[in-house]
Amino acid sequence: MDVRTELNHRERATLRAVAEGHAEISRSCEPDLFVDGLACCDQHTAHRLAHLGLVAPARGGRWGERVPARLTEAGAVALEGAFPPLAAA
Repeated sequence: MDVRTELNHRERATLRAVAEGHAEISRSCEPDLFVDGLACCDQHTAHRLAHLGLVAPARGGRWGERVPARLTEAGAVALEGAFPPLAAA
């Protein structure tokens, strides 16, 4: 799946927190992120990153359980800035 998209500063910071092992994610269809044990203040960002396939649970778990979050391969590429900005339509 091609996830070409621009990421804002908050999304990049969230991806960095996940990459550095500071994040947990809830097992649900609308996953919530927790950074250093605290709920992420921008759940829209958390949901967007999960739905774009940039972050994912690092392991299975029960519905609603918090598990370590991991950066996906697409997330790592996005964090490296490999996606050029989209041209205006």
